[in-house]
Amino acid sequence: MAEKKVASVISKEDLDSLSKEGMNRIFPDKIKISVQMATCGIAAGADVIYNTIENEIKDKNIILDKTGCIGYCKREPMLNLFIPGFNPVVYSDLTPKKVLELLPEWLSGNIPKENALGQLDGDLYSWPDIKHKPATNIDSLMNHPFFIKQKKNILRNSGFINPLQITEYIGRGGYYTLLHVLKDISREDVVDIVTKSGLRGRGGAGFPTGIKWNICKNEKSDIKYVICNADEGDPGAYMDRTVLEGDPFSVLEGMTIGAYAIGAHKGYIYVRKEYPLAIEHLKSAIEQARNYGFLGNKIFGTEFSFDIEIFQGAGAFVCGEETGLLSSIEGKTGEPRPRPPYPAQKGLWGKPTNINNVKTWANIPLILRKGADWYRTIGTKKSTGTMIFSVVGKVKNTGLVEVPMGITLREIIFDIGGGIPNDKKFKAVQTGGPSGGCIPEDKLDTPVDYEELTKLGSMMGSGGMIVMDEDTCMVDVARYFLSFLVGESCGKCTPCREGVYQLYKIVDRITKGEGKEGDIELLEELAQTIKDASLCALGKTAPNPVLSTIRYFRDEYETHIIDKKCPAGVCTALFEYKIDPETCTACGICKKNCPVGAIEGEKNVAHVIIQEKCTKCGICYSVCPFDAIKKV
Repeated sequence: MAEKKVASVISKEDLDSLSKEGMNRIFPDKIKISVQMATCGIAAGADVIYNTIENEIKDKNIILDKTGCIGYCKREPMLNLFIPGFNPVVYSDLTPKKVLELLPEWLSGNIPKENALGQLDGDLYSWPDIKHKPATNIDSLMNHPFFIKQKKNILRNSGFINPLQITEYIGRGGYYTLLHVLKDISREDVVDIVTKSGLRGRGGAGFPTGIKWNICKNEKSDIKYVICNADEGDPGAYMDRTVLEGDPFSVLEGMTIGAYAIGAHKGYIYVRKEYPLAIEHLKSAIEQARNYGFLGNKIFGTEFSFDIEIFQGAGAFVCGEETGLLSSIEGKTGEPRPRPPYPAQKGLWGKPTNINNVKTWANIPLILRKGADWYRTIGTKKSTGTMIFSVVGKVKNTGLVEVPMGITLREIIFDIGGGIPNDKKFKAVQTGGPSGGCIPEDKLDTPVDYEELTKLGSMMGSGGMIVMDEDTCMVDVARYFLSFLVGESCGKCTPCREGVYQLYKIVDRITKGEGKEGDIELLEELAQTIKDASLCALGKTAPNPVLSTIRYFRDEYETHIIDKKCPAGVCTALFEYKIDPETCTACGICKKNCPVGAIEGEKNVAHVIIQEKCTKCGICYSVCPFDAIKKV
């Protein structure tokens, strides 16, 4: 449904009125339940939780609302309970049955401790004019081990406000920064503040944002563009999606400030079509921003005009590279372009274009509100501020974490992430997406910033972090990511198109027990050539999985090549499943579950796997209750 047109906001008094309305929505005078309904929450069953509550509260004086993701995906579905006069409380690990048990308590104005993850309090979740009592016997959410080392700047609103309600964003201080910038700060001073803050691009390359803005600002052109790169293609990464789903207005405000600073009047958000909820929220946010006059002509009554359009990408990984993205918007094949000239000089349709990532844009309103000096107090000297990581894989507490730059890998994986499940041993963590590197245990105390990760043969990337345990084969990991990169190469330049494919063929051959002497050296030589000669960052970083695994796990390559063995028991060509006759009880569970009928045996007789039939699917291995099936 289209938003009702309202009078454009002109003054601080207009904002104050909307802010009051927004705070009354966030903290109403009646009970409110906000279900965390980002994509991750819905996948965990949040929509069922919402429908269950909706069916139970008909004709009751209670507000049922939606919000984004607070980051702790492992504990979803979640909801926020607000009882007037008290701090909101987050409830986790919910099921319809559990909700039906707790709902009578909530409707009675009680705040039970059962399933309570923590209460939202402190500076981040309060407002100076509003005083709430603490919920009894429930600790602060920010004291929880998953959150205690986090610092939520970019994710300051996600999981707290309704992302489809602009007044709630304004209630949290939204658009006051834009008003101040447009009426009180020159374009030059805006660029200067961003430069002094030390903010670097959060999309992967880490280029200083202020320098890029200054280059674009100084270009002589009547037409300039700003673009938000939301083409998030890394396996296991969902940082940008979460920001767009949980707090889209922060990105719109940041882009508008950036457009003013460089002299642009048109912006694009390039978001992949696989993010339908993010697109839905962006469309709503843009429409609301237009209706209130935060986008369009004469914003806040000034001479500055700016508007934003959504462009949906088709899911090509290479379009995350900024020149490939530009080609896609122009209706051409998504292929990178040689540089220079850089997009800030000659970008979209040949005009100066400033491209930044979702997380970069979301930082801008906060930096302009609190100042460059404040921002530099967070992080390290060369990598200021915070970074969001998606921590996934073999780790207990999967989810999104926003932490200050300079925190160590060990703190992220073990203190926040809770360590490795099932008492397994940590083996490696891959940072930087499919073209990042794999970092071993003895490097876990490395501070996380752009330079330090590069020294280890990895990179920051857009924030993906995949944790691996002792059951992981590092040669197979390299093979997997190379297969992804082969499929995603645009094919424009020979080093990437042919070189990465040859890397994949060699590594694949090694995992099949067909490796030969000299393969490791060949991989290293070929990888270096690809890095030196490829046109864009995809090709230049594609060898990282191979080079880093050889650097830190060379012995695994040698074992595969020389001994024809996979130490982790992953490469199917290098092991067999066999049943230990001394341990087998002939219970028949493995035989019943084998999908290809490869297990034979009678009652009271130890079973046998027929190797010619076995597809090595591993089902028998996983279902045997007596550990009688071994990898040999």
